Amino acid sequence: MGGGLEAAEIDASGGTLTSSAEGDVILEDKVLVIKRIRVRYQLAGCPDEKREAAERAHSFHAARCPVAKSIASSIEITTQLDFV
Repeated sequence: MGGGLEAAEIDASGGTLTSSAEGDVILEDKVLVIKRIRVRYQLAGCPDEKREAAERAHSFHAARCPVAKSIASSIEITTQLDFV
């Protein structure tokens, strides 16, 4: 996500971009299985004129993220971008 923001000339360094994640785990055949992951990105200090570019970078992020691509067939992943 940070690389996409930086490509759009939006600062994602020094703690301006943070994230948190939570997931849903179920018991399937006596084994704990992760079914869903929700990632919430918080972007601080983004100028109003750059917000559309940030939202565009966010919209493409999961399709270009190695981790998301690796697990997307078995775990539902959703992301959210908040401007703080």
